[in-house]
Amino acid sequence: MELNIFNIKGEDTGRKATLNDDIFAIEPNDHAIYLDVRQHMANKRQGTHKAKERSEVTGSTRKLIRQKGGGGARRGDGNSPLLVGGGRIFGPKPRDYAFKLNKKVKLLARKSALAYKAKENAIVVLEDFTLDKPRTKDFIAITKSLHLEDKKVLVVFPETNKTVYLSARNLEKAKVIALSELNTYRILNNTDLVLTEASLTAIEKMFIKP
Repeated sequence: MELNIFNIKGEDTGRKATLNDDIFAIEPNDHAIYLDVRQHMANKRQGTHKAKERSEVTGSTRKLIRQKGGGGARRGDGNSPLLVGGGRIFGPKPRDYAFKLNKKVKLLARKSALAYKAKENAIVVLEDFTLDKPRTKDFIAITKSLHLEDKKVLVVFPETNKTVYLSARNLEKAKVIALSELNTYRILNNTDLVLTEASLTAIEKMFIKP
């Protein structure tokens, strides 16, 4: 698959970029995508939830009513979960939600996400560029020239480009990242993917092992 290479003014440079079929033309694996996105979301959870159980509630331990003959459940003291202000039965406790996922599954998931973007014609290839200084207006001009101003855009550089990152930081629908930050969730959570020529080459080196 070949795509035209554009410059930051939205003009066709006359050159073409070839997308590697081993990455962008594979049959997407939905289950691998599900697992990778699920792991990403799980790793973001703080897991700091906590509710007090019966033994942790402060209160008197005096038995309120007799054990039997009252017609109701055996309550015991005022810390009983059956009473208002009592502890909670099997309440949540702090825990780590992270889980392990094999590297090959994660790699397949990212390839599948890129393949979906290629099928949707949602990939734009830009010639390598940078900005002289951080300026949001300049970045907005680039998205307008590419007709992406109303879309959720993910721009990928091979390495951190601080100038462009700062230029897009205040924009709700734009995200600039380095290739090392690229994951399945970010690919699918944006409508269009903008790759520079250098980042496209770096993706092939990262995803295709010799």
